[in-house]
Amino acid sequence: MNNAIPTRDRVRIKKVEVLSNNWYVLRKITFDYLRRDGVWQSQSREIYDRGNGATILLYNRAKKTVILTRQFRFPAFVNEHDGILIETCAGLLDRDEPLACIQRETGEETGYRIEHVQKVFEAFMSPGSVTERLYFFVGEYSDKDRVGNGGGVKSDGEDIEVLELSLNRALAMIDSGEIADGKTIMLLQYAKLHRLID
Repeated sequence: MNNAIPTRDRVRIKKVEVLSNNWYVLRKITFDYLRRDGVWQSQSREIYDRGNGATILLYNRAKKTVILTRQFRFPAFVNEHDGILIETCAGLLDRDEPLACIQRETGEETGYRIEHVQKVFEAFMSPGSVTERLYFFVGEYSDKDRVGNGGGVKSDGEDIEVLELSLNRALAMIDSGEIADGKTIMLLQYAKLHRLID
């Protein structure tokens, strides 16, 4: 019955506490939520607001390859992983639009300047606790588009290795566990399902 009621009328925020405002903002929010059975229920959630981001899969039809990155990720390291993840190029929006963000990040991380990219979808990657909405792009590259070495921004602590792999090899790396990053798995599967590379 209550599904017809707009969500904004089913949420009453009672209290907002800032737990950390060091790099991004961690808040504890207490709110009442109108359940589908018509009962108001008090709930509390910790919400990490790190802004929104964008990611891109660079692909080459002729070579049947994709560009990925490899870098150390401390949160993965502290969760019983070696911390070295293979990923699609990505970055946080810095007061810019998703398209401008991903073009900037592509140059910094991979060394490729890609003019023509296509937004394919948006997704919340961890909606139980993180506010981030991620914008997913694909873009075709050629060897002539490489204008630098990539590697990221050293002063930001980035130490990124650029990988060029066949799409089939990258997909096999999902099965083997060598690729364990969610956004990367989603874009590689998108490439396969939509036959970006035949």
